[in-house]
Amino acid sequence: MNQPTISIIIPVKPGFSVTAAQRLEAVDYPQDRYEIIVAEGYSPSRQRNAAVATARGEIVYFLDDDSLTSPGFLNMAAGHYADPQVAAVGGPSLTPATDSFLQRSIGAALASALGGGGMRNRYRAQGKARLTSDSELILCNLSFRRERFLACGGLDERLYPNEENELLERMSHEGACLIHDPSLAVYRSQRPTWRLLCRQFLNYGRGRAEQTLITRRIQPASLIPALLFVYVALVPFLSSSLAWLPLIAYGLLVLAFSGREAVKAGSLWMFFRLPLIYAIIHLAYGAGLWWGVLGALFGRGRKPGGEVTLRLLKGLADKPGAGN
Repeated sequence: MNQPTISIIIPVKPGFSVTAAQRLEAVDYPQDRYEIIVAEGYSPSRQRNAAVATARGEIVYFLDDDSLTSPGFLNMAAGHYADPQVAAVGGPSLTPATDSFLQRSIGAALASALGGGGMRNRYRAQGKARLTSDSELILCNLSFRRERFLACGGLDERLYPNEENELLERMSHEGACLIHDPSLAVYRSQRPTWRLLCRQFLNYGRGRAEQTLITRRIQPASLIPALLFVYVALVPFLSSSLAWLPLIAYGLLVLAFSGREAVKAGSLWMFFRLPLIYAIIHLAYGAGLWWGVLGALFGRGRKPGGEVTLRLLKGLADKPGAGN
């Protein structure tokens, strides 16, 4: 029985290098059964949709330009699609050991219950392959059955980020099976600076707010950072000393988790970095939620647009690295 054909799709900004392509040269999969499409543009949702529209694979596999794959990842993903009920398969995005100390500290925070919450399995390889929801799947390492992707209308181009969460949520409501396979991991570097970390979680929060407004489905857990942000902003102006108790409790919780993750990492210095990282994750995400809501109310939501240029790095019957 032939293995399914797979289209690997990588969105990039014009002129950006595709680091992921170097690892793809070592892919252990029949050379005539997969292709690599690079989609250039400034609207990742639109870039991915445009690439899927022209893809020839039965499976479309989305990577980011810096997703570092293992040689056997296509074989592992393809095996799950033997079940016709499976609509999407993905794995975690792990932090490389070669990352800087700050980046590895961010990775540790995201993989913890306090930092990543219900989404922490996106950032750690935990357990076995299983049925899942959008909470464990991440778009830098996510595949779809192409016909199901198209039947669902693809990614909502008004969203970035959170476009995959909205699509996966729709698929789940339609009874599709989603698979998270921890062994199907890629490696991606975390943000290298504090400023970029803040920006990342501002955007994540904004994306979640915009997704919520589009779908009209509220995830209660996402309200916590929004409320925390308002509380922290207001607490200096509250006269009662009791008003500080929740903040003190939050600080103690952050210190407890920081100590736990520092012990796991075997790094005392990480203990002094993690409290600030946790605070940025929570408060920037909370601020982003309000940003998304206010942007929608005042008509400043993200509008899809922009040209997309597709490049075929490798066709289904080409040799690795052949251009087209």
